[in-house]
Amino acid sequence: MTTLILLRHGRSSANAAGVLAGRTPGVELDETGRSQAERVVERLAGVPLAEIVSSPALRCEQTVAPLLGERGLTATTEPGLAEVDYGSWTGRELKKLADEPLWRVVQAHPSAAVFPDGEGLAGMQARAVAAVRAHGARIAAEHGSRAVWLACSHGDVIKSILADALACHLDNFQRIVVDPCSISVVHYTETRPFVVRVNDLGGDVAGLVPPEPKPGEGSEETSDAVVGGATGPA
Repeated sequence: MTTLILLRHGRSSANAAGVLAGRTPGVELDETGRSQAERVVERLAGVPLAEIVSSPALRCEQTVAPLLGERGLTATTEPGLAEVDYGSWTGRELKKLADEPLWRVVQAHPSAAVFPDGEGLAGMQARAVAAVRAHGARIAAEHGSRAVWLACSHGDVIKSILADALACHLDNFQRIVVDPCSISVVHYTETRPFVVRVNDLGGDVAGLVPPEPKPGEGSEETSDAVVGGATGPA
């Protein structure tokens, strides 16, 4: 079904200031974030990308810009990967939001959290998962089931997609860490996803490209897990 690389945007000015940016327009990468975005090009040098899909947020567009320039690609903007609509929480300092009664719900029971004048985290997960599933199916049809594609989005959005791939209830998604400009990888098959990497901040990920089938193995993809554990990339 395709391999999805989930890229969180680089560090933004709001991240550095401890402010919940949400959907505030014009929030840009800071100097660190721009450097992180440049390094993504080298990290993905060995990975053939069929397509790049991005949240409409400026900080996501800036994060994939160096990669697009290097590959000669154009990003597809996907509203389903947009940042959470935090409503009246948008633009406020995180340290002050921690005093709000809703904060504990967000931490301990996020599936019940609905932001004032905004959206709920459960609704966010539903639209984000629907978006990656739809793009994955389309890309598989256009480029084949071995295609690798990249989606650039936001921390909570990526965590919710990973939780779905792990068959983990949204109430546990706060246990997943997704840092700025980290890479997480999910390989989707016909019956289930395989989470290959989470919050990777290291070097290249060329080994994540699905290997060509060996002679005599056929071309059919399997959804079975390897009993005893996988042997790793060749």
